[in-house]
Amino acid sequence: MKIWHRQLGESISNITYHYLPALRWRNFRLFFGGQLLSMSGTFMTQQLTIPWLVYDLTKSPWLLGVAGFVQFLPTLLLIPFSGILSDRWSRRDLLMVVQILGISVSLALTILTFTNWITFPILLVLSAFNGLLKGLDMPVRHTIVTETVDDRADWGNAIALNSVMLSSSLVVGPAMGGILIATLGVKYCFLYDTLSYIPAIFTLLAMRLPARQMQALTGISDTLQKLGDGFEYVWKFLPIRVILLMLALHGLVGMSHVALMPVFAAKILNGNATTMAHLSTSAPIGSLFACLYLSVRRGIVGLERLIVVAQVLIGMSLIFFSLSRQVWLSIIILVFVGCFSILSITSSNMIIQTLVTEDKRGRVMSFYALAMVGTTPFGNLLAGTLADNFGATNALIVCGSLIILGAFWFSAQLPAVSRWIAR
Repeated sequence: MKIWHRQLGESISNITYHYLPALRWRNFRLFFGGQLLSMSGTFMTQQLTIPWLVYDLTKSPWLLGVAGFVQFLPTLLLIPFSGILSDRWSRRDLLMVVQILGISVSLALTILTFTNWITFPILLVLSAFNGLLKGLDMPVRHTIVTETVDDRADWGNAIALNSVMLSSSLVVGPAMGGILIATLGVKYCFLYDTLSYIPAIFTLLAMRLPARQMQALTGISDTLQKLGDGFEYVWKFLPIRVILLMLALHGLVGMSHVALMPVFAAKILNGNATTMAHLSTSAPIGSLFACLYLSVRRGIVGLERLIVVAQVLIGMSLIFFSLSRQVWLSIIILVFVGCFSILSITSSNMIIQTLVTEDKRGRVMSFYALAMVGTTPFGNLLAGTLADNFGATNALIVCGSLIILGAFWFSAQLPAVSRWIAR
Protein backbone atom coordinates (compact mmCIF):
# COMPACT_ATOMS: atom_id res chain seq x y z
CA MET A 1 0.00 0.00 0.00
CA LYS A 2 2.82 2.40 0.86
CA ILE A 3 4.58 1.60 -2.42
CA TRP A 4 1.32 2.27 -4.34
CA HIS A 5 0.86 5.59 -2.54
CA ARG A 6 4.46 6.56 -3.29
CA GLN A 7 4.06 5.66 -6.97
CA LEU A 8 0.81 7.61 -7.16
CA GLY A 9 2.47 10.62 -5.56
CA GLU A 10 5.39 10.43 -7.97
CA SER A 11 3.01 10.20 -10.94
CA ILE A 12 1.06 13.25 -9.77
CA SER A 13 4.30 15.15 -9.21
CA ASN A 14 5.63 14.23 -12.65
CA ILE A 15 2.40 15.33 -14.33
CA THR A 16 2.33 18.58 -12.32
CA TYR A 17 5.96 19.40 -13.06
CA HIS A 18 5.47 18.58 -16.74
CA TYR A 19 2.66 21.11 -17.17
CA LEU A 20 3.73 23.51 -14.39
CA PRO A 21 7.54 23.23 -14.37
CA ALA A 22 8.06 26.34 -12.23
CA LEU A 23 6.71 24.40 -9.24
CA ARG A 24 9.79 22.19 -9.35
CA TRP A 25 11.74 24.96 -7.65
CA ARG A 26 11.53 25.25 -3.86
CA ASN A 27 12.00 29.03 -3.79
CA PHE A 28 9.13 29.55 -6.21
CA ARG A 29 6.82 27.26 -4.21
CA LEU A 30 7.55 29.24 -1.04
CA PHE A 31 7.02 32.55 -2.81
CA PHE A 32 3.81 31.34 -4.46
CA GLY A 33 2.26 29.95 -1.25
CA GLY A 34 3.17 32.80 1.06
CA GLN A 35 2.11 35.55 -1.30
CA LEU A 36 -1.19 33.83 -2.18
CA LEU A 37 -2.57 34.41 1.32
CA SER A 38 -0.94 37.80 1.79
CA MET A 39 -2.21 39.21 -1.50
CA SER A 40 -5.75 38.01 -0.77
CA GLY A 41 -5.75 40.33 2.25
CA THR A 42 -4.19 43.15 0.24
CA PHE A 43 -6.76 42.89 -2.55
CA MET A 44 -9.58 42.58 -0.03
CA THR A 45 -8.50 45.94 1.39
CA GLN A 46 -7.68 47.75 -1.86
CA GLN A 47 -10.39 46.42 -4.17
CA LEU A 48 -13.34 46.16 -1.78
CA THR A 49 -12.96 47.37 1.79
CA ILE A 50 -11.45 50.84 1.31
CA PRO A 51 -13.68 51.80 -1.70
CA TRP A 52 -16.79 50.57 0.10
CA LEU A 53 -15.83 52.41 3.29
CA VAL A 54 -15.11 55.61 1.33
CA TYR A 55 -18.49 55.48 -0.40
CA ASP A 56 -20.21 54.58 2.87
CA LEU A 57 -18.64 57.62 4.57
CA THR A 58 -19.13 60.14 1.75
CA LYS A 59 -21.90 58.88 -0.61
CA SER A 60 -20.02 60.72 -3.39
CA PRO A 61 -18.82 59.19 -6.71
CA TRP A 62 -16.43 62.10 -7.15
CA LEU A 63 -14.81 61.59 -3.72
CA LEU A 64 -14.60 57.89 -4.57
CA GLY A 65 -12.53 58.86 -7.61
CA VAL A 66 -10.46 61.25 -5.49
CA ALA A 67 -9.75 58.47 -2.99
CA GLY A 68 -8.58 56.19 -5.80
CA PHE A 69 -6.37 58.99 -7.11
CA VAL A 70 -4.82 59.61 -3.67
CA GLN A 71 -4.24 55.90 -3.14
CA PHE A 72 -2.40 55.33 -6.41
CA LEU A 73 -0.59 58.66 -6.93
CA PRO A 74 2.30 57.70 -4.57
CA THR A 75 2.60 54.49 -6.57
CA LEU A 76 3.17 56.56 -9.68
CA LEU A 77 5.93 58.57 -8.01
CA LEU A 78 7.84 55.69 -6.40
CA ILE A 79 7.71 52.93 -9.05
CA PRO A 80 10.61 54.19 -11.24
CA PHE A 81 12.98 54.43 -8.26
CA SER A 82 11.84 51.02 -7.01
CA GLY A 83 13.03 49.53 -10.30
CA ILE A 84 16.51 51.01 -9.75
CA LEU A 85 16.62 49.51 -6.24
CA SER A 86 15.49 46.16 -7.64
CA ASP A 87 18.45 46.11 -10.03
CA ARG A 88 20.99 46.97 -7.32
CA TRP A 89 19.77 45.56 -3.97
CA SER A 90 18.41 42.28 -2.65
CA ARG A 91 14.89 41.85 -3.98
CA ARG A 92 13.94 39.58 -1.08
CA ASP A 93 15.06 42.20 1.45
CA LEU A 94 13.04 44.85 -0.39
CA LEU A 95 9.95 42.64 -0.30
CA MET A 96 10.53 42.01 3.40
CA VAL A 97 10.53 45.77 4.04
CA VAL A 98 7.24 46.04 2.14
CA GLN A 99 5.66 43.27 4.24
CA ILE A 100 6.72 44.84 7.53
CA LEU A 101 5.50 48.32 6.58
CA GLY A 102 2.32 46.85 5.11
CA ILE A 103 1.38 45.02 8.28
CA SER A 104 1.92 48.27 10.20
CA VAL A 105 -0.52 50.21 8.00
CA SER A 106 -3.06 47.39 8.10
CA LEU A 107 -2.81 47.18 11.89
CA ALA A 108 -3.48 50.92 12.11
CA LEU A 109 -6.63 50.53 9.97
CA THR A 110 -7.72 47.61 12.16
CA ILE A 111 -7.36 49.59 15.38
CA LEU A 112 -9.09 52.69 13.97
CA THR A 113 -12.10 50.75 12.69
CA PHE A 114 -12.46 48.68 15.85
CA THR A 115 -12.43 51.88 17.92
CA ASN A 116 -14.73 53.75 15.48
CA TRP A 117 -12.15 56.52 15.05
CA ILE A 118 -11.88 56.13 11.28
CA THR A 119 -12.74 59.21 9.19
CA PHE A 120 -12.48 60.04 5.50
CA PRO A 121 -9.32 62.23 5.88
CA ILE A 122 -7.57 59.54 7.96
CA LEU A 123 -8.56 56.94 5.38
CA LEU A 124 -7.03 59.10 2.62
CA VAL A 125 -3.73 59.39 4.51
CA LEU A 126 -3.46 55.65 5.12
CA SER A 127 -4.46 54.97 1.52
CA ALA A 128 -1.56 57.17 0.43
CA PHE A 129 0.80 55.06 2.57
CA ASN A 130 -0.58 51.95 0.89
CA GLY A 131 0.14 53.58 -2.45
CA LEU A 132 3.77 54.17 -1.46
CA LEU A 133 4.15 50.53 -0.49
CA LYS A 134 2.58 49.39 -3.74
CA GLY A 135 5.03 51.55 -5.67
CA LEU A 136 7.94 49.85 -3.92
CA ASP A 137 6.40 46.40 -4.17
CA MET A 138 5.33 46.00 -7.80
CA PRO A 139 8.64 46.08 -9.75
CA VAL A 140 10.33 43.94 -7.09
CA ARG A 141 7.48 41.41 -7.11
CA HIS A 142 7.68 41.00 -10.89
CA THR A 143 11.47 40.75 -11.08
CA ILE A 144 11.96 38.34 -8.18
CA VAL A 145 9.81 35.71 -9.92
CA THR A 146 12.56 34.83 -12.41
CA GLU A 147 15.07 34.81 -9.55
CA THR A 148 13.17 32.01 -7.78
CA VAL A 149 13.43 29.74 -10.85
CA ASP A 150 16.87 28.42 -11.82
CA ASP A 151 16.03 27.31 -15.37
CA ARG A 152 15.33 30.10 -17.87
CA ALA A 153 13.07 27.73 -19.83
CA ASP A 154 10.65 27.79 -16.87
CA TRP A 155 10.45 31.59 -16.63
CA GLY A 156 7.33 31.89 -18.78
CA ASN A 157 5.51 29.35 -16.64
CA ALA A 158 6.64 31.11 -13.44
CA ILE A 159 5.36 34.46 -14.73
CA ALA A 160 2.02 32.90 -15.68
CA LEU A 161 1.71 31.13 -12.30
CA ASN A 162 2.51 34.39 -10.55
CA SER A 163 -0.47 35.84 -12.41
CA VAL A 164 -2.53 32.82 -11.31
CA MET A 165 -1.56 33.61 -7.71
CA LEU A 166 -2.57 37.26 -8.09
CA SER A 167 -5.84 36.37 -9.81
CA SER A 168 -6.68 33.74 -7.19
CA SER A 169 -6.03 36.33 -4.49
CA LEU A 170 -8.32 38.74 -6.32
CA VAL A 171 -11.05 36.10 -6.19
CA VAL A 172 -10.54 34.95 -2.60
CA GLY A 173 -9.89 38.38 -1.07
CA PRO A 174 -12.96 40.35 -2.19
CA ALA A 175 -15.19 37.27 -1.82
CA MET A 176 -14.16 36.87 1.81
CA GLY A 177 -14.39 40.63 2.24
CA GLY A 178 -18.00 40.69 1.08
CA ILE A 179 -18.88 37.94 3.55
CA LEU A 180 -17.04 39.66 6.40
CA ILE A 181 -18.64 43.06 5.69
CA ALA A 182 -22.12 41.54 5.49
CA THR A 183 -21.74 39.47 8.68
CA LEU A 184 -19.12 41.04 10.99
CA GLY A 185 -18.31 44.45 9.54
CA VAL A 186 -15.50 46.27 7.74
CA LYS A 187 -13.14 46.11 10.71
CA TYR A 188 -12.71 42.34 10.38
CA CYS A 189 -11.53 42.78 6.78
CA PHE A 190 -8.65 44.90 8.04
CA LEU A 191 -7.96 42.35 10.78
CA TYR A 192 -7.72 39.56 8.18
CA ASP A 193 -5.38 41.68 6.09
CA THR A 194 -3.12 42.24 9.09
CA LEU A 195 -2.89 38.51 9.87
CA SER A 196 -2.30 37.57 6.22
CA TYR A 197 1.10 39.28 6.21
CA ILE A 198 2.53 36.81 8.75
CA PRO A 199 2.93 33.74 6.45
CA ALA A 200 4.39 35.96 3.71
CA ILE A 201 7.12 37.15 6.08
CA PHE A 202 8.02 33.61 7.17
CA THR A 203 8.13 32.20 3.63
CA LEU A 204 10.40 35.03 2.49
CA LEU A 205 12.73 34.22 5.39
CA ALA A 206 12.74 30.54 4.36
CA MET A 207 13.75 31.22 0.73
CA ARG A 208 17.39 30.51 -0.20
CA LEU A 209 18.17 32.74 -3.16
CA PRO A 210 21.62 33.05 -4.76
CA ALA A 211 23.57 36.02 -3.49
CA ARG A 212 23.49 39.11 -5.70
CA GLN A 213 26.19 41.74 -5.67
CA MET A 214 24.82 44.85 -3.99
CA GLN A 215 25.58 48.14 -5.70
CA ALA A 216 25.18 51.36 -3.75
CA LEU A 217 23.90 54.50 -5.45
CA THR A 218 26.38 57.35 -5.15
CA GLY A 219 23.85 60.18 -5.21
CA ILE A 220 20.92 61.84 -6.92
CA SER A 221 22.81 62.25 -10.20
CA ASP A 222 23.68 58.53 -10.28
CA THR A 223 20.06 57.62 -9.57
CA LEU A 224 18.74 59.88 -12.31
CA GLN A 225 21.34 58.57 -14.75
CA LYS A 226 20.28 54.96 -14.10
CA LEU A 227 16.65 55.97 -14.51
CA GLY A 228 17.50 57.75 -17.76
CA ASP A 229 19.40 54.71 -19.06
CA GLY A 230 16.37 52.53 -18.38
CA PHE A 231 14.03 54.94 -20.13
CA GLU A 232 16.33 55.21 -23.16
CA TYR A 233 16.51 51.40 -23.39
CA VAL A 234 12.72 51.10 -23.25
CA TRP A 235 12.12 53.86 -25.78
CA LYS A 236 14.56 52.45 -28.35
CA PHE A 237 13.32 48.84 -27.95
CA LEU A 238 10.21 48.97 -30.17
CA PRO A 239 8.30 45.90 -28.86
CA ILE A 240 8.66 47.01 -25.26
CA ARG A 241 7.79 50.62 -26.09
CA VAL A 242 4.52 49.89 -27.90
CA ILE A 243 3.47 47.26 -25.35
CA LEU A 244 4.02 49.72 -22.50
CA LEU A 245 2.02 52.40 -24.29
CA MET A 246 -0.84 49.95 -24.74
CA LEU A 247 -0.67 49.02 -21.05
CA ALA A 248 -0.71 52.72 -20.11
CA LEU A 249 -3.95 53.18 -22.03
CA HIS A 250 -5.38 50.11 -20.32
CA GLY A 251 -4.46 51.51 -16.90
CA LEU A 252 -6.00 54.86 -17.77
CA VAL A 253 -9.39 53.72 -19.08
CA GLY A 254 -9.48 49.91 -19.06
CA MET A 255 -9.80 49.68 -15.26
CA SER A 256 -12.44 52.39 -14.90
CA HIS A 257 -15.09 49.87 -13.88
CA VAL A 258 -13.11 49.13 -10.70
CA ALA A 259 -13.18 52.77 -9.59
CA LEU A 260 -16.94 52.98 -10.23
CA MET A 261 -17.84 49.58 -8.82
CA PRO A 262 -19.49 50.92 -5.62
CA VAL A 263 -21.69 53.20 -7.76
CA PHE A 264 -22.83 50.34 -9.97
CA ALA A 265 -23.34 48.00 -7.01
CA ALA A 266 -25.27 50.40 -4.77
CA LYS A 267 -27.00 52.83 -7.14
CA ILE A 268 -27.40 51.33 -10.62
CA LEU A 269 -27.93 47.68 -9.59
CA ASN A 270 -29.60 48.60 -6.26
CA GLY A 271 -27.39 46.24 -4.26
CA ASN A 272 -25.26 46.27 -1.12
CA ALA A 273 -21.78 45.19 0.02
CA THR A 274 -22.53 41.58 -0.95
CA THR A 275 -23.45 42.72 -4.46
CA MET A 276 -20.18 44.61 -4.72
CA ALA A 277 -18.29 41.55 -3.50
CA HIS A 278 -19.93 39.44 -6.23
CA LEU A 279 -19.03 42.03 -8.86
CA SER A 280 -15.49 42.45 -7.52
CA THR A 281 -14.76 38.71 -7.63
CA SER A 282 -16.24 38.17 -11.10
CA ALA A 283 -13.34 39.69 -13.04
CA PRO A 284 -10.70 37.77 -11.05
CA ILE A 285 -12.50 34.51 -11.83
CA GLY A 286 -12.14 35.29 -15.51
CA SER A 287 -8.52 36.25 -14.86
CA LEU A 288 -7.91 32.86 -13.29
CA PHE A 289 -9.13 31.06 -16.42
CA ALA A 290 -6.83 33.19 -18.58
CA CYS A 291 -3.86 32.52 -16.30
CA LEU A 292 -4.43 28.78 -16.38
CA TYR A 293 -4.35 28.91 -20.16
CA LEU A 294 -1.16 30.96 -20.22
CA SER A 295 0.51 28.74 -17.60
CA VAL A 296 0.43 25.70 -19.92
CA ARG A 297 1.25 27.69 -23.05
CA ARG A 298 4.84 27.48 -24.31
CA GLY A 299 6.77 30.36 -25.85
CA ILE A 300 5.80 33.95 -26.62
CA VAL A 301 5.23 33.67 -30.38
CA GLY A 302 1.70 34.87 -31.18
CA LEU A 303 1.11 36.61 -27.85
CA GLU A 304 1.30 40.00 -29.56
CA ARG A 305 -1.78 39.13 -31.65
CA LEU A 306 -3.54 37.88 -28.54
CA ILE A 307 -3.02 41.32 -26.96
CA VAL A 308 -4.88 43.05 -29.82
CA VAL A 309 -7.87 40.69 -29.64
CA ALA A 310 -8.02 40.94 -25.85
CA GLN A 311 -8.00 44.76 -25.88
CA VAL A 312 -10.88 44.95 -28.37
CA LEU A 313 -12.92 42.52 -26.29
CA ILE A 314 -12.16 44.46 -23.09
CA GLY A 315 -13.60 47.62 -24.62
CA MET A 316 -16.73 45.84 -25.86
CA SER A 317 -17.24 44.16 -22.47
CA LEU A 318 -16.98 47.47 -20.61
CA ILE A 319 -19.65 48.98 -22.85
CA PHE A 320 -21.94 45.99 -22.31
CA PHE A 321 -21.37 46.14 -18.53
CA SER A 322 -22.29 49.82 -18.46
CA LEU A 323 -25.63 49.05 -20.15
CA SER A 324 -26.52 46.06 -17.96
CA ARG A 325 -29.17 46.49 -15.28
CA GLN A 326 -29.21 42.88 -14.04
CA VAL A 327 -26.76 41.68 -11.40
CA TRP A 328 -26.34 38.21 -12.93
CA LEU A 329 -25.63 39.65 -16.38
CA SER A 330 -23.15 42.17 -14.97
CA ILE A 331 -21.33 39.34 -13.18
CA ILE A 332 -21.02 37.31 -16.40
CA ILE A 333 -19.74 40.31 -18.35
CA LEU A 334 -17.12 41.08 -15.70
CA VAL A 335 -15.85 37.50 -15.93
CA PHE A 336 -15.00 38.22 -19.56
CA VAL A 337 -13.47 41.59 -18.64
CA GLY A 338 -11.15 39.86 -16.18
CA CYS A 339 -10.25 37.11 -18.64
CA PHE A 340 -9.36 39.46 -21.49
CA SER A 341 -7.53 41.87 -19.15
CA ILE A 342 -5.20 39.24 -17.75
CA LEU A 343 -4.60 37.79 -21.21
CA SER A 344 -3.37 41.21 -22.31
CA ILE A 345 -1.41 42.09 -19.15
CA THR A 346 0.28 38.72 -18.60
CA SER A 347 1.08 38.26 -22.29
CA SER A 348 2.76 41.67 -22.17
CA ASN A 349 4.71 40.63 -19.07
CA MET A 350 5.87 37.37 -20.68
CA ILE A 351 7.07 39.12 -23.84
CA ILE A 352 8.92 41.87 -21.97
CA GLN A 353 10.63 39.59 -19.43
CA THR A 354 11.76 37.23 -22.19
CA LEU A 355 13.28 40.00 -24.32
CA VAL A 356 14.81 42.31 -21.69
CA THR A 357 18.46 42.06 -20.62
CA GLU A 358 19.09 41.03 -17.00
CA ASP A 359 20.98 44.17 -15.94
CA LYS A 360 17.98 46.34 -16.85
CA ARG A 361 15.19 43.98 -15.77
CA GLY A 362 14.25 45.90 -12.62
CA ARG A 363 14.08 49.26 -14.37
CA VAL A 364 12.14 47.90 -17.34
CA MET A 365 9.67 46.18 -15.04
CA SER A 366 9.30 49.42 -13.11
CA PHE A 367 8.18 51.06 -16.36
CA TYR A 368 5.89 48.06 -16.91
CA ALA A 369 4.34 48.60 -13.48
CA LEU A 370 4.23 52.34 -14.12
CA ALA A 371 2.34 51.83 -17.37
CA MET A 372 -0.06 49.32 -15.85
CA VAL A 373 -0.73 50.90 -12.45
CA GLY A 374 0.84 54.35 -12.49
CA THR A 375 -1.81 55.63 -14.87
CA THR A 376 -4.59 54.26 -12.66
CA PRO A 377 -4.79 57.36 -10.38
CA PHE A 378 -5.57 59.51 -13.39
CA GLY A 379 -7.97 56.83 -14.63
CA ASN A 380 -9.79 56.83 -11.29
CA LEU A 381 -10.00 60.61 -11.33
CA LEU A 382 -11.18 60.59 -14.96
CA ALA A 383 -13.80 57.92 -14.28
CA GLY A 384 -15.08 59.71 -11.17
CA THR A 385 -15.26 63.06 -12.96
CA LEU A 386 -17.06 61.60 -16.00
CA ALA A 387 -19.48 59.71 -13.76
CA ASP A 388 -20.18 62.80 -11.66
CA ASN A 389 -20.95 64.94 -14.74
CA PHE A 390 -22.42 62.49 -17.25
CA GLY A 391 -23.33 59.40 -15.21
CA ALA A 392 -21.48 56.15 -14.56
CA THR A 393 -23.01 54.46 -17.63
CA ASN A 394 -21.74 57.08 -20.07
CA ALA A 395 -18.36 57.16 -18.34
CA LEU A 396 -17.79 53.46 -19.04
CA ILE A 397 -19.00 53.79 -22.64
CA VAL A 398 -16.36 56.47 -23.25
CA CYS A 399 -13.62 54.40 -21.59
CA GLY A 400 -14.52 51.23 -23.50
CA SER A 401 -14.48 53.10 -26.80
CA LEU A 402 -11.01 54.49 -26.10
CA ILE A 403 -9.67 50.97 -25.37
CA ILE A 404 -10.97 49.75 -28.76
CA LEU A 405 -9.31 52.67 -30.57
CA GLY A 406 -6.05 51.89 -28.78
CA ALA A 407 -6.23 48.25 -29.91
CA PHE A 408 -6.53 49.40 -33.54
CA TRP A 409 -3.39 51.52 -33.08
CA PHE A 410 -1.49 48.57 -31.56
CA SER A 411 -2.54 46.30 -34.44
CA ALA A 412 -0.71 48.66 -36.82
CA GLN A 413 2.52 47.97 -34.87
CA LEU A 414 2.16 44.17 -35.04
CA PRO A 415 4.45 43.46 -38.03
CA ALA A 416 7.43 45.15 -36.37
CA VAL A 417 6.71 43.57 -32.96
CA SER A 418 6.35 40.10 -34.51
CA ARG A 419 9.70 40.43 -36.27
CA TRP A 420 11.44 41.23 -32.99
CA ILE A 421 9.80 38.25 -31.24
CA ALA A 422 10.66 35.89 -34.11
CA ARG A 423 14.34 36.78 -33.70
